[in-house]
Amino acid sequence: MDTNGAVVSARDVHKSFGPLKVLDGIDFEVQRGEVMVIIGRSGSGKSTALRCLDRFETIDEGEIIVCGHHVSDPNIDLRALRQDVGIVFQSYNLFPHLTVEENIILAPCSVKRASKTAAKEQAKRVLAQVGLEEKLHYYPEQLSGGQQQRAAIARSLAMQPKVMLFDEVTSALDPELTGEVLKVIEALAADGMTMVMVTHEMGFAKGIADQVLFMHRGKVHESGPATILTSPTTPELAQFVGKEL
Repeated sequence: MDTNGAVVSARDVHKSFGPLKVLDGIDFEVQRGEVMVIIGRSGSGKSTALRCLDRFETIDEGEIIVCGHHVSDPNIDLRALRQDVGIVFQSYNLFPHLTVEENIILAPCSVKRASKTAAKEQAKRVLAQVGLEEKLHYYPEQLSGGQQQRAAIARSLAMQPKVMLFDEVTSALDPELTGEVLKVIEALAADGMTMVMVTHEMGFAKGIADQVLFMHRGKVHESGPATILTSPTTPELAQFVGKEL
């Protein structure tokens, strides 16, 4: 584990897609119970940075440690990593032919070898956590976009992760549905869940972030507490949040 107790640690991380340098030596740390929000324009590298934490993308150079797992190690046990790290994407990725309950119990039964009874109890608990207990036996197509996203969050929570990653989870939703998903994330933060999220919801970021990372051209251009969103120190962040310096 990292010497200073960080749950997530990235050191001098580089990543290219062909000739395109997407991450150019980024560094950050997230302590237990902290919420880190990554912001930046399209193409700044923010989603790639997040996806590297769960080894959905491999890095070219540097080191990433998450919950004691050396993510950059080619021999990493991905199954062990993904028991500790939950990730929720912009697209809900629910299996359409399975009910909400079946979607949720799939991983605990297959990965954690939980009994079906225990997994179903857990499904009820996590659905209650996201306000969907009455949708247990519904299919994804019977749910609104916001409900599907909340079900996707519940599915991640069922694995009892130590860290949750959220990648633009509200960008496909209208404002009302966005609000209901953000409420769930706020409740998780209040419960002390360690989170890293990429979002373009600045008002939400201001209210929830312990630290904000502003990415610009593959680098961490400015970082600090949520107050940097109201008092940016670089012209690039000022322009991004629409502030006059």
